[in-house]
Amino acid sequence: WTANAAQPAVDVMYMTLSAYNSMENQTDGSPYATAIGSLTRDGIVAASPNLPIGTRVRFPDQFGDKVFRVEDRMNTRYHNNIDIWMEDYKDAVKFGRRYAKIEIVSWGKGRGRD
Repeated sequence: WTANAAQPAVDVMYMTLSAYNSMENQTDGSPYATAIGSLTRDGIVAASPNLPIGTRVRFPDQFGDKVFRVEDRMNTRYHNNIDIWMEDYKDAVKFGRRYAKIEIVSWGKGRGRD
């Protein structure tokens, strides 16, 4: 899903960003399945519970107007975090961890494919 670049943010937050891959040691279950049962792919993020499933977000300083969708969950020990799925392990390592501005494009309802 992509949004019109002119679509305004409905909220702004600051959270810690990191990246993950479809590797068994980075997941609680199947490395290719998200918490809602979809397949991992570009544009998917795992987030702490303060962002409901289905929420659409932008990271303007890292990815410009690209919109990402919350379809996965981070371990409950993490708070105020977003993990961006990346296909290549080296890209995820290079991305590292950073504190960043998050634009909420639309709030999810906390259910699957909303």
